[in-house]
Amino acid sequence: MVKELSEIVRADEWAPLVIRTDWTDDAAWREVVAEFDRVAGDEGRSESSAHLVEDRRWDGATSEDALVVAARDEELSVVFLADGVTMRSPLRPLLALDLGADDDEDLDPMYYQELIDAPPPREARVVPAAAHMVHGNLQLANVDFPEFAEEAAADPDGVVRDL
Repeated sequence: MVKELSEIVRADEWAPLVIRTDWTDDAAWREVVAEFDRVAGDEGRSESSAHLVEDRRWDGATSEDALVVAARDEELSVVFLADGVTMRSPLRPLLALDLGADDDEDLDPMYYQELIDAPPPREARVVPAAAHMVHGNLQLANVDFPEFAEEAAADPDGVVRDL
């Protein structure tokens, strides 16, 4: 099913893009938003708040849908989804999607067969308090997305936490 999803226009490249794709729990969503507001207000932290997309046309959108729309912004390296897992888990972990991953079909199998057979992870769970850190490091190319995915895999709850 193809949905007509709203375009995303960001005013601040340093603000993480968070798309709400689950509308089952407004109180849980308010907790996510409050966490972004709390982190943005902390002294010594990023002063930019998250760019929140709260459009019901995104209700039920998949990670593939979000990747297609978010990839239109060539400056964006990661997008965060507030999905069903976010709304049900007490940690409120967002689904981070890597927009900088290479397309496997463009790789020459003669040189990149191992990468083709085992592509790097494109998704990781991130608590809202860590979204600014993940987004900023990916924007600056300080860290590659697979490093965050490894950090999430090593965490007992399977999430990236603020360092």
